[in-house]
Amino acid sequence: MVKQVLTQSANSSSNGNKKIFAFSIRKDEEPYVKEWSDEHPNVEVEYTSELLTPETAKKAKGADGVVVYQQLDYTADTLQALADEGITKMSLRNVGVDNIDMTKAKELGFEITNVPVYSPNAIAEHAAIQTARILRQTKVLDEKIANGDLRWAPTIGREVRDQTVGVIGTGHIGQVYMQIMEGFGAKVIAYDPFENPELKKQGYYVDSLDDLYAQADVISLHVPATKENFHMINRESIAKMKDNVVIVNCSRGALVDTDAVIEGLDSGKIFGFVMDTYEDEVGIFNEDWRGKEFPDKRLKDLIDRSNVLVTPHTAFYTTHAVRNMVLKAFDNNCKLINGQKADTPVKVG
Repeated sequence: MVKQVLTQSANSSSNGNKKIFAFSIRKDEEPYVKEWSDEHPNVEVEYTSELLTPETAKKAKGADGVVVYQQLDYTADTLQALADEGITKMSLRNVGVDNIDMTKAKELGFEITNVPVYSPNAIAEHAAIQTARILRQTKVLDEKIANGDLRWAPTIGREVRDQTVGVIGTGHIGQVYMQIMEGFGAKVIAYDPFENPELKKQGYYVDSLDDLYAQADVISLHVPATKENFHMINRESIAKMKDNVVIVNCSRGALVDTDAVIEGLDSGKIFGFVMDTYEDEVGIFNEDWRGKEFPDKRLKDLIDRSNVLVTPHTAFYTTHAVRNMVLKAFDNNCKLINGQKADTPVKVG
């Protein structure tokens, strides 16, 4: 049985079945929640569109586990509120776990899972499309055409095949991006401290980030947000890059020092910036700001620039990816609540 819950859910399942409660279920996710529920009639499924907070955690009362996805932090108070309801099995529908208070999670005995691979193609395709758009100056052309200016010059494009594309991070997404860029005819180089043996054999890797910065016309980030990677794109690294470089970030906002990129755009060092994630995106992305005062002047400045392409963390947002995120998260949680080993557990602590 699956049902949406707008108020506090009832206490434990009356028929003795296990129960999963899901938070922040969007309309586009509902068909896949129903699909999973129909295939698992012995698990009761309830959900809400509300985010998980210390206050809304009460809605999961009586559940054995929760499925979640949100940009908000999973704070100590939020985790405690779940634990107070007897729930310590939590499955994320996304990859990132950097917004979880892991110290508190470990203290409370949480078991956590994520979905590390739901559709590498979704993010890689988006990054590739936006890369090509920057190189061909489509935003400038679109603005000109909308204003009735159908002259070519000076809006001349660069062909992808003439670029050396540097890929930082050669996991699932990075590898698909590499394939797409090679499909355009570009020369692809890569850097990753954890080198893929097959890619190494094929000669993709350069020796250092500095080597990549010196050679690449386009630099695309496909790495997680870790302490080591924080602001890896900064004034010093930008200074080492080629003039007229294109920087692509469809990974995590924290990888980029936004002020340093703005300086590079202002000076002309950076030809264009693709930005699907932003270091201050929480509370701004996935909100409707029409008719309201926009809360972030720096972000507004970037949105207004003709050589910057901003999307609000939507690289992942395809039907294929969303279905996988929902189904895999519920699969994980089902295993957790039944005492089985989950497919993709997250190290807690």
